[in-house]
Formats: sequence, structure tokens, C-alpha cells
Amino acid sequence: MSGDFSVSGSGLNKTVTANATAWPNRAAMIRAGLTGGLIGAVIIWIYEALIWVGAQHLMPLAGIPRNATGLVFGKQVQESIGVWAYIVGTGIHFVFASAWGILFAAIWPYFRRRGYEATFVALFYAVFAWIVMHVAIMIASDSHPNYYDPAVIIGGFMSHLFFTVPLALTVKRMLQPQGQ
Repeated sequence: MSGDFSVSGSGLNKTVTANATAWPNRAAMIRAGLTGGLIGAVIIWIYEALIWVGAQHLMPLAGIPRNATGLVFGKQVQESIGVWAYIVGTGIHFVFASAWGILFAAIWPYFRRRGYEATFVALFYAVFAWIVMHVAIMIASDSHPNYYDPAVIIGGFMSHLFFTVPLALTVKRMLQPQGQ
């Protein structure tokens, strides 16, 4: 028999494995994370418009952009700054979405090398992001929903899934090694 034959399968897909272990450069990770984070940020707002506004009637459509202002600085600040609450809230939303995107892009190569699917990682990332964000909101202000309410927990996890899945798929596509 030839020396190239392997019953263990270790010789299969050597080029794919070699490409999968390549670590992307920092600029590529930042670009992928920013893009994925911004796409996820838009999609989470679409989800909130359809579900929180349309189906559940939790807030008016105009309340979505200014929501982050109230969560971070409190309802009093949100009301006192008027139209600026929309601008500040939009900025908070997109800055944090971008940061979460860059973080995902930084950890994604680790999971890719181990053969995990991006959407699988995104499920756990959504829960992690929700917990971290809402603990931070609880520390930053006392103006937040009841985080012990199952409806708030489920709604929060669902909205973060609508953020992290498109984020993960975008990062996966943008950081995919060449030739695959």
C-alpha cells in the first residue's frame, strides 16, 4: 500500500484544515466585527419594531431609538434632553453593537478552528451579551424593566438572538479563509 493511505481520515481535507487554522489579521477582524455589529444592530431594531411595537404594543415606534438613553441614563435624562435622546440613544445602540461585533470577530477564529458553526456560537453569545448588558444597565441606572419578569427575560434573549445570528453569519463570511 502507498504511504498516502490513511484509515483514520487524518489525511482528508488537509488544505481545508490548514486554511481553517489561519488566524485573520486584526484589521480584518475589526472590519468584520464592525460590519456584523452594524447589521445586527439594524436587524434587532427591525425585530423590536415588529414584535415590541407591532405585536406587543410595548412602546411607540419612535421610542426605539431613544430607549437606550433611558436605560443608560434614566428616564428623567431621556425626557429632559428632548430630541437629543434619539441621537444619544442611536449612538449608544450602534456603538455597543459595534463593540459586541468586534468582540465576536475576535473570538470567532477560536471556535472556527474547533469546527463550531457560527450560529451555534451565536446562541450562547446572545445569552452572554444579554446578561452583561443588563447587569451593566442595572448598575448604571435604576430605570430598567423588571429583569426577573419571565416575559422580559425571554423577550430580551429573543431580541439578542436577532442581533447575534446575523452578526455571527456576517463575521463568519467575512473571515472565511480564501479558497473556501
